[in-house]
Amino acid sequence: MRCFLLILTLALAIPACSRESYDLLIVNGTVVDGTGAEGRREDVGIRDGRIVALGDLSSAQSARTIDATGLVVAPGFVDMHNHSDDTLLDEPRCESMIRQGVTTMVLGEGESQGPLREGERAWTTLGGYFDHVAHKGVAANIGSYVGQGQVWTYVKGHEMTPATPDEIEAMQEEIARAMREGAMGLSTSLLMPPANLVTNEQLADLARVAGEYGGIYSTHIRDEGEGVLDAVQEAINVGTWADIRVDIIHMKIAHRELWGRVSEIFTMIEQARADGHDIRANVYPYRAGNNNLRSIIPPWAHDGGNEKMLERLRDPRLRARMRREILEGLPGWYNHYLATGGGWGGMQLVALADERNAPFVGKRMSELIAARGGDPVEVLFDVLLEEEGSVSTIFFHHAEEDMQQVMKQPYTSIGSDGSAISRDGRRASTHVHPRWYGTFPRVLARYTRELKLLTLPEAVRKMTTMNAEKINVVDRGVLKTGNWADVTVFDPDTVADKATFEEPHQYPEGIPYVIVNGVLVLDNGKHTGALPGQVLTGPGYRRNPQQTD
Repeated sequence: MRCFLLILTLALAIPACSRESYDLLIVNGTVVDGTGAEGRREDVGIRDGRIVALGDLSSAQSARTIDATGLVVAPGFVDMHNHSDDTLLDEPRCESMIRQGVTTMVLGEGESQGPLREGERAWTTLGGYFDHVAHKGVAANIGSYVGQGQVWTYVKGHEMTPATPDEIEAMQEEIARAMREGAMGLSTSLLMPPANLVTNEQLADLARVAGEYGGIYSTHIRDEGEGVLDAVQEAINVGTWADIRVDIIHMKIAHRELWGRVSEIFTMIEQARADGHDIRANVYPYRAGNNNLRSIIPPWAHDGGNEKMLERLRDPRLRARMRREILEGLPGWYNHYLATGGGWGGMQLVALADERNAPFVGKRMSELIAARGGDPVEVLFDVLLEEEGSVSTIFFHHAEEDMQQVMKQPYTSIGSDGSAISRDGRRASTHVHPRWYGTFPRVLARYTRELKLLTLPEAVRKMTTMNAEKINVVDRGVLKTGNWADVTVFDPDTVADKATFEEPHQYPEGIPYVIVNGVLVLDNGKHTGALPGQVLTGPGYRRNPQQTD
């Protein structure tokens, strides 16, 4: 009898012992895997930071189980265009991005965290920045481009002079080093001096180096207004001449007189793609951009950097020249004043440090001008002097219909152009662009659920797989076994952005769970404080950056 009872006990125990065990289970959800396929009812099993099982896992056991009934289980969102380079250093929880479902942020547009001069930061190279972040910890994964503007000023300083062949060669060496340190590619911000002095041919020479290491050319094009078609053609030419994949940053027409002509850009890109060139773009779901008020100052006045610009703003003769050029424009210069329609009401002041101006944070430039009285351009000059040359500004200069048309294209994906902060952090008093808090849920709510511009699988693909593919990240962006467990769980019926231009510091709704590398960072709507993010490196990465091919 005792023998029988022992055998029976062992027989009952064997199924329990053989049950599959996971660190984390997500059950009863609808998996939208990022490939564009329709959602399907599947459970997700996570172990040691990776997805190890998909399917019916009802008999499995787990240290933690999330019931996702009525929810969508998607890959973590990959933000192709992110500016958290600095903010994540003192706000590593990355709350405004994590709460959007973002699990990977790609940094370094135009200006990157290396190369740097000794004494500027605790590091001097992009690789040094990566090491610093990895040691400090961060909630989301990060990668970075090497910025063409960063390399330009590292080699040349802020002089408004063309680059010599020797200087271009020095820039190529810095790009090569950054690619070996893990950069995803080369990125430009060609609206801003002095980096906008680079020629088409020089851009191709610089981009070619990134391409040789398997990188991408990510470009904030030279002109988004009257010269936008030429600027798009330049991006295509660089990709063709340098044999490198191209991603046009926040593709748009930012000039009122040209609204409605975005289809001409599509024709150019589609022809290039038909010719075998990989040209893509990203977009954010807002009709306003964010730049500095000093971008209204003509390019020549920036020669020598910010202090030299301020000196020129104190010179009555040079002020008169600047005033004339702002109101009338200059050939080849993208003029933010004219792009907004020649009115000051299309500019919202985001950050003002001087106590005289502080009451106008979040207000339009036209309101500040009215309060001051006098000539509007002269008020602009005075404000820039008072603010030591830097006023973050939101410019309302592109059309909703154009933006929707861009979003629909099969080769466009989503990028926020925002930064990771928190509504109770040290930047909470700054009036930021709502995209810092709302980009990805806004795509899901307004443009997918409400307007039906995109299907849900299309929207998820544009926020995950498409971006991961662009930067050669092969083990993220799709929910499949073997991939890292970056997962966002959201309610398709309630997910929504809450941030507005008037009240930007508002977290979105309808995203209860976010998982980074198998670790819950957002748990039932609460940030856990976990910092499981990893530094993601590009295909040119070498453990020893001095190693060359």
